[in-house]
Amino acid sequence: MAALRSFVNGDWHVPSEDGAPLHDAVTGEEVARISSAGIDIAGALEYGRARGGPVLGELTFHQRAALLKVLASHLLEHREELYALSARTGATLGDSKFDIDGGIGVLFGYSGKGRREMPNAKVYVDGAVEPLGKGGTFVGQHICTPLRGVAVQINAFNFPVWGPLEKFAPAFLAGVPTLVKPASQTAYLTHRLVELIVESGVLPEGSLQLVCGGVGDLLDHLTDQDLVSFTGSAATGQRLRAHPNVAARSVRFNVEADSLNCSVLGPDAAPGTDEFDLFVKQLVTEMTVKAGQKCTAIRRALVPAGRVDDVVQAASERLSKVVVGNPASPEVRMGALASLEQREEVRRSLKALLAAGTLVHGDPERVEVAGADAERGAFLPPMLVRCDDPDRAEPHEVEAFGPVSTIMPYDSAAHAVELARRGLGSLAGSVVSADADFAREVVLGAASRHGRLLVLNRHNARESTGHGSPLPALVHGGPGRAGGGEEMGGVRGVLHHMQRTAVQADPDTLTAVTGQWVPGSGRSVTDVHPFRKHLEDLRVGDTVMAGPRAVTLEDVEHFAEFTGDTFYAHTDEEAAKANPFFEGRVAHGYLVVSFAAGLFVEPSPGPVLANYGLENLRFLTPTYPGDELTVTLTAKQITPRVNAEHGEVRWDADVTNQVGESVAKYDVLTLVAKRPEEKA
Repeated sequence: MAALRSFVNGDWHVPSEDGAPLHDAVTGEEVARISSAGIDIAGALEYGRARGGPVLGELTFHQRAALLKVLASHLLEHREELYALSARTGATLGDSKFDIDGGIGVLFGYSGKGRREMPNAKVYVDGAVEPLGKGGTFVGQHICTPLRGVAVQINAFNFPVWGPLEKFAPAFLAGVPTLVKPASQTAYLTHRLVELIVESGVLPEGSLQLVCGGVGDLLDHLTDQDLVSFTGSAATGQRLRAHPNVAARSVRFNVEADSLNCSVLGPDAAPGTDEFDLFVKQLVTEMTVKAGQKCTAIRRALVPAGRVDDVVQAASERLSKVVVGNPASPEVRMGALASLEQREEVRRSLKALLAAGTLVHGDPERVEVAGADAERGAFLPPMLVRCDDPDRAEPHEVEAFGPVSTIMPYDSAAHAVELARRGLGSLAGSVVSADADFAREVVLGAASRHGRLLVLNRHNARESTGHGSPLPALVHGGPGRAGGGEEMGGVRGVLHHMQRTAVQADPDTLTAVTGQWVPGSGRSVTDVHPFRKHLEDLRVGDTVMAGPRAVTLEDVEHFAEFTGDTFYAHTDEEAAKANPFFEGRVAHGYLVVSFAAGLFVEPSPGPVLANYGLENLRFLTPTYPGDELTVTLTAKQITPRVNAEHGEVRWDADVTNQVGESVAKYDVLTLVAKRPEEKA
């Protein structure tokens, strides 16, 4: 049986020894062997830094986002092959879709986030300009630039596709190359995933490497520019995080570890209600998907004291219908654990749990298996534990990483919060209730020890993705026992791979650094109206100044009548004077904005295709009848869209009165056409 190859230094590496055997979780047959013997780990890291980083750094966020979309589409075409190999890990088709489709979905998700929420640039500007001096010549702003290192993944066995892709996507979008180290038990699936990625030719050279087997002295070679994302046991995570070189160089180290997640049934959810049924269904789902081998699975089911019997009975009835066996058998709903060693680990953990409770469903030593040998495969039945004393330590300290959950009673919302918090840090929790006040008390009480909380009820059940489903738009991680880290999280996940730097400078220099116009920096007023320029011809700082236009009392009264906005400050002189902010009747703020548009707009057909919004609008000084308005419109940010015939331009609008006071400030957003011959 051939050993899995690693992909390092831009080529496939065959290990110099046979390696350890990897087995089919269902049949026990040998699938492959694994070893990293002969790999120059230090060289692989340096290759990522020296080759992958600079190549990625030449691309903008939008260009990298576009490549993620192409890669996701390529992997979609190979799902069936990945499904078939995933079955050898013990996964049912549903489990495989959760892993494989979920991972591909992360690529699509980050592609969309990158194109919608990040600039088509190489620098990410974080927050507003901060004035640092009274004269406006000294300002500051935070920028984010990619770390010039490698994002090292050390992954768990339970999600061999989703695990690496959910870490790779934000790192790639940030411009940081990745080195993937999969868990050995299921490394053959990750190996095939990387083969497909390499064969696609989509990714720039050096942006992705794979090490199958041990990582040897990898941690010794990390620098302050590298990152590590670890998923696995808390004990291993603590040991790696405490490595002398990691500590000495302050290497960013993200851990996703053990998590005794809970689900709380609200007191309103009596048998027969939608919420009761949702709770039981979700509990059974979380116990059986991936055979319970999910870091987000429900380990503790907290139910009102008077409902324990009802939940035990309803859950047991559902669990009794779960067919365990070979994922190839159509009737099977739960497959095998990842390995025989993992099966024994779950049995040991279950034994510790039973010191505090009673097994009310399932038997760790007996399982009926469809289409496979119960002993050769790593099979266990779903097992439900009842613990009538929720103050016992075991349910809050022991995680059986398999199809095991413990039901416990609570007496009040405050008691439920206390029990939820005894997990000492969880990735995910859920509250199943239609009582918003109860849900609020539990959410706010438990939030500081949870990375994610789901409130599930009849109103959102149809669209809810469920307790155990992380989403790329939201953080995935948790405090305390769960590791103290955050993976994914939309743009937050991207910025984790970047350095935030405060830049203090004059406005012109800050504009040059960020690529975005900063108030106080130079403007360019030319004979050609900026609205007559195609996207490629526009420059940050291009400006049009227009006005003045006098505002009359007739304008104010007409606007009030025409729009129906007859607020007293615009229509009643005495009432307006009584207002502490006004000296008399004032013009509508939206009248001011409308007049400003009339001043700066170039009406003829041209490159400007549409105005699609205003942002950050503030009215700063009242406008009275008789005031004269002038507007200064400056190109603030220019964002070409990849593979589109137009881009976006953000304009800084400053409306002033006859004495130079700013009446209104805001950003105008327009879509501007590229030159006909340039579409990229």
